[in-house]
Amino acid sequence: MEKIKSLAVSIQNVRKEYAGISVLKGLSLEIRQGECFGLLGPNGAGKSTLMKMIHGHVIPTSGELYVMGLNTQFQISEIKKKMGVVPQEDGLDTDFSSLENLLLYSNYFRIPKDIALSRSEFLLSEMKLLEQKHQHVETLSGGMKRRLAIARALLNNPQLLILDEPTTGLDPQARLWIWNYFEKLKLQKTTILITTHYMEEAEKLCDRIAIVDHGQILDIGTSAELVQKHIGQEVVEITVGNEKNYWISQVQGKNLEFQDYENKLFIFFKTSDDRQSFIQNIQNTHYLVRSANLNDVFLKLAGYQIRGEG
Repeated sequence: MEKIKSLAVSIQNVRKEYAGISVLKGLSLEIRQGECFGLLGPNGAGKSTLMKMIHGHVIPTSGELYVMGLNTQFQISEIKKKMGVVPQEDGLDTDFSSLENLLLYSNYFRIPKDIALSRSEFLLSEMKLLEQKHQHVETLSGGMKRRLAIARALLNNPQLLILDEPTTGLDPQARLWIWNYFEKLKLQKTTILITTHYMEEAEKLCDRIAIVDHGQILDIGTSAELVQKHIGQEVVEITVGNEKNYWISQVQGKNLEFQDYENKLFIFFKTSDDRQSFIQNIQNTHYLVRSANLNDVFLKLAGYQIRGEG
């Protein structure tokens, strides 16, 4: 129990079934206090169910789930006092202004009015929204709404901040600004749990990453660890066209790891010397040499199949 108390999140053999269908299949995970932890997976992998469990909207069919040392099945009210959530859908009240949204939300935590006002104005300033504090939410841009949702999640000074696809739909400038702000929160030792479909976002922000699919964790590690373990140092992309079978036999003959997708082969190399000896034999075929990255890991573990929403 002492170890559980020292962790931000402890998930022990958690299962979730809906109408006899397993969504989470004995999943176990530990998130350390003060780290930024990324949860990656294709649509339908079980990420949303897991996130909803952590903030108390879904109860596990079996297993144990603790947040800040508290059991989510019996102590969810206490947990919510220590947690901030930025959901995929902002859920802002369009009938009210930016400031009014924050003040109304502060009532859930019974924050005294004077403190709620000063904290709301501070967070609006932090989010570059002070000039829009009396502006109705429906008139704000998408980036402004997202920043307001983040301000709302920070009202109660949470120990754990949950970010569910926090920058989806934002332009590059807004995304970069939000990334920089999350990095400031990391310096303050706020524990952050983030789901994202942007591999660059996960590489930039996350101390560790779990890749999830079919309700199970496929692997956990830092971005660098996952890339080195599953891919290596470099990737050669070959456009094979009608010669796919020939190139597959060539790659298999050299005992190289690869992925086959439509008219391309993605071949993985542990060192640049290995890659150099291979490409010397490539003639009259288009190829690209690049550094291995987290996107390669994701596609190798979760596959290339396009999934439905969920």
